[in-house]
Amino acid sequence: MESKMQSLETARECLDESESLVVCDVAEDLVEKLRKFRFRKETNNAAIIMKIDKDKQLVVLDEEHEGISPDELKDELPERQPRYPFSNVASIVLKTFIVYSYKYQHDDGRVSYPLCFIFSSPVGCKPEQQMMYAGSKNKLVQTAELTKVFEIRNTEDLTEEWLHEKLGYFH
Repeated sequence: MESKMQSLETARECLDESESLVVCDVAEDLVEKLRKFRFRKETNNAAIIMKIDKDKQLVVLDEEHEGISPDELKDELPERQPRYPFSNVASIVLKTFIVYSYKYQHDDGRVSYPLCFIFSSPVGCKPEQQMMYAGSKNKLVQTAELTKVFEIRNTEDLTEEWLHEKLGYFH
């Protein structure tokens, strides 16, 4: 009987935590930008980097890049940034959402341009930030109608080989 009571208590705690999960909306201008990005005609690699505006509880545009390789994209991603400008005081770890249009060369010679959703979730993020980004990730994926969804824990993992391997599962 005590085991059932513990299970009920655990379930109640999980429910309480899920009720506090913040799911951010996607900014209207970003929704339009993502729609246009989906139907772009260019054949180069391109990326839209997004972040959460915590005060507005909105997923917003952070940066756009044209003609960017996975290795160059990796260099654009924030791993850590100072909590206070011009200070060596504790740093915060930043999570990032990326939609990446990638020129993919298939083994049989065909070329496609898949849209990849890459969720950069570095180790060491604050639990509050983890929950906000995790809760908003699915909404963003649905809004942008993306099917190729990948997560990286270390920005150094974002390489041409890594992306090619991940996309190989979809052929």
